[in-house]
Amino acid sequence: MYSEEELTHRLTTQVFGRTVFVYDSIDSTNTYAKDFAAKGAGEGTVVIADHQTAGRGRFGRIWQAESGLNLLFSLIIRPTLSMNKIGLLPFFAAVGIALTIENVAGIKCECKWPNDILCQGKKCCGILMESAVQKGKLDYAIVGIGLNVNQRNFIDGLNNRATSLSNECGKEFDRKELFCQIMSSLELLYQQVSKGDFTNVIREWKARTTIFGKGIKLTIADDVIQGVVLGLASDGGLVVETKSRQRVFYAGDVTLINEI
Repeated sequence: MYSEEELTHRLTTQVFGRTVFVYDSIDSTNTYAKDFAAKGAGEGTVVIADHQTAGRGRFGRIWQAESGLNLLFSLIIRPTLSMNKIGLLPFFAAVGIALTIENVAGIKCECKWPNDILCQGKKCCGILMESAVQKGKLDYAIVGIGLNVNQRNFIDGLNNRATSLSNECGKEFDRKELFCQIMSSLELLYQQVSKGDFTNVIREWKARTTIFGKGIKLTIADDVIQGVVLGLASDGGLVVETKSRQRVFYAGDVTLINEI
């Protein structure tokens, strides 16, 4: 179990994580963070829990994580961004976490569009980004992070698709120290991101993806689109050359395929 005092004592950040709401078990850290943000919680505020009873992934999916073994938290940020750059925030989060994993665990990470982090081809981290816009401007964004740290087994056949830092390295990790390292990494990147400069973030993300030039199957609800990935649009969309035309997508599940 975490304690607010222990977490904040270890931090070296100036803003991120300096206000922390700690829970043993709640439904969703993102839900709580959105409520705090709507009531005026400051930038850098974190909601962290040992367990989520209704953890959420993209498209309303359930994020499954064993109690007391992983990192489950949400960060409130309030950057001054133009509307066309809001979609780049998941890349900021992914790079910050990937850099931390590589530094702490020595594992090479792969960034999977739009918001997953893979280790050895298996998902170890998911990011759920939610934002609020008022009068055409970004009011706040919630960076929801679920990082598999010390969990060894995954239910419902997920062992073939999910992993953890512990599984990859054969040892357990100090979750509190890992949290503090992630805060430091994100805060450092945020110095540019908060001003709308994603140059470094996008460069680091591209260095950790294998999708460009590959054939993919993109599933969006009941639709399946096949094509070749050409790159990223300036707003974070995935540029795909299909049989009929070039298209830009902003959501969906990506699967690599050998031939189109």
